[in-house]
Amino acid sequence: MKIVHTSIVRIALCSGLLLGSVAVGHAQDSANHQPAPAVDNTKMNQRDQNKAEPTADQQKENRSDRDITQQIRQSIMSDKSLSTYAHNVKIITQDGQVTLKGPVNSESEKQTIATKAAEVAGANKVTNDLNVKSQ
Repeated sequence: MKIVHTSIVRIALCSGLLLGSVAVGHAQDSANHQPAPAVDNTKMNQRDQNKAEPTADQQKENRSDRDITQQIRQSIMSDKSLSTYAHNVKIITQDGQVTLKGPVNSESEKQTIATKAAEVAGANKVTNDLNVKSQ
C-alpha cells in the first residue's frame, strides 16, 4: 500500500512540475512578444471588390500565364535583398498582362519588383499597383 501511495505522490509531483514549467515558458513568450499592430485593410478590400480590379482568384490557368507568373515569382524570391513583404506580393497574369499588388517596404522595392516583372512579361505588360507600406 505504501508503494502505491509513493508512486501516486511522485506522479502528482512530476505532473505539477511539468505543468508549472509550461506555464512559465508561456509567460516568458508572452512577455517577449509585442502584440501585432492593428492593420486596417478597408481601402484595399474595397478596391478589390471592384469587378474591374484583377484579384488573385482571376489568375488565368493557361500555361503561358502560369509560366509568366512563375518566372516573376522565382526572380523575386531569388533576390534576398527584398523584404518578406516584397517576397509575398500578388502577381496576377491574365492573357500576358501582369498586375502586381500588395505592400512593399520602400519605393526602391516597388521599382525592383516592377523591373523584374517587365523583364519577364515586357515593359508595356505590367501594371504596378504595389503600395509602399507606412512605417
